[in-house]
Amino acid sequence: MRLRLTINGDPHEVDGVWEGESLLYALRERLGLPGSKSACEQGECGSCSVYLDGTLVCSCLVLAGQAEGREVVTVEGIADGGGLHEVQRAFVEAGAVQCGFCTPGLIVAGHDLLSRNPRPSDPEIREALAGNLCRCTGYEKILDAVRLAAGRLA
Repeated sequence: MRLRLTINGDPHEVDGVWEGESLLYALRERLGLPGSKSACEQGECGSCSVYLDGTLVCSCLVLAGQAEGREVVTVEGIADGGGLHEVQRAFVEAGAVQCGFCTPGLIVAGHDLLSRNPRPSDPEIREALAGNLCRCTGYEKILDAVRLAAGRLA
C-alpha cells in the first residue's frame, strides 16, 4: 500500500506499507523519525504520542493507513525552527529527562496542554499527563518542566 501524508509540515509518500502496520512503525521504521518511542504498543504508556490532524493520539493504536492524506506532528516537529520548543527546553533545564523513553510522549502531551490552556493548574497538568507513564522518575521534575514552560509561554 502507498501512504501519502504530511509529517511535521512536509509531504511524504511511502510505498510498501502493510495494511495492519501502525502509524508508529511507519514513522520510526519507514520514515526515519525515531522520536516517538515504541514501549507498550497498547496505548497504555503514551511514549508514542503524536498529533494527528491536531489531536493527540497514541500512534501505536492508529493504523498507518488511517493517516492517509492527514497531517502528523511528532516530537521532532514541535521544535521552533532549528531550536527547541519551550516545552522541550524546559524538560532539559528542569532535569525531567532521564532514560528518555517516556520523554517524547510527555513533551507532546505537555505541548498539547499548553496550546489549549496556557496557565494550567497543578491538577490540570497532572490530568493532561495522566496517560503517560515514566519508569525512572517520581514525576516531580516532569511537572516542574511543564510549569516552567507554561510560565515562559504565558
